[in-house]
Amino acid sequence: MADLPLVLLHAFPVDARMWDGVREPLAARTRLITPDQRGLGRSPLPDSERVPTLDDAARDVIALLDKLELDKVVLGGCSMGGYVTMAVLRAAPERVGGIVLMDTKASSDIEEASDNRLAMAERVEREGVGWVPDAMLDVLLGETTRAERPDVVARVRELIESQSPAGVAWAQRAMAMRPDSIETLRRADVPALVIVGEEDALTRVEEAHTMVDALPKATLDIVPSAGHLAPVEQPAAVAEAVLGWLR
Repeated sequence: MADLPLVLLHAFPVDARMWDGVREPLAARTRLITPDQRGLGRSPLPDSERVPTLDDAARDVIALLDKLELDKVVLGGCSMGGYVTMAVLRAAPERVGGIVLMDTKASSDIEEASDNRLAMAERVEREGVGWVPDAMLDVLLGETTRAERPDVVARVRELIESQSPAGVAWAQRAMAMRPDSIETLRRADVPALVIVGEEDALTRVEEAHTMVDALPKATLDIVPSAGHLAPVEQPAAVAEAVLGWLR
């Protein structure tokens, strides 16, 4: 598994720059691939009248692997990136030789959460993304980060504000409709690493334990002083966890 390339999919509502803090140590040990997902960062949102679905995001990942001529990779992601990882597992499990799930969960949204996603999608289409950081930073970042790391808070704000309203809306609608993935994880008979920020208020430590219990070959790493964006908040600890697992 250590010889396989590592593909990491970013969280919502940011882009692949969220991996900047872990990029150097990971790339020193393995081939690291960190694409922007459709509609976010530098990745365009394809013209389509299809209902948004993470299955399309999964097909984007599979198409990227085909383009790079990679038969199998270690695939992982943070938050939404984790949801897309599970969608790839459903669509093409033979392409995945290992899994890294960070600050994500296998359960689908309850009705209230789904409704909130759809409401955000409509609002960003009307008003843009300028209001999104104030609405999300308190849950995206842990209490320690918000209190002690103003540089990280400012960086995440910048990443959110740079996103396309259309891309943010597409992602929210796609995530709102995602299925429960517990059975997908139970069938994933490959090594898996589950990472969660100790202060994650969106996908809590309990959700991480649920995924570990479902996965046949899972390791759990809880990152102190980190919330929902552990790779941004505590990059050294996350890089160490991933490298130790790969070894």
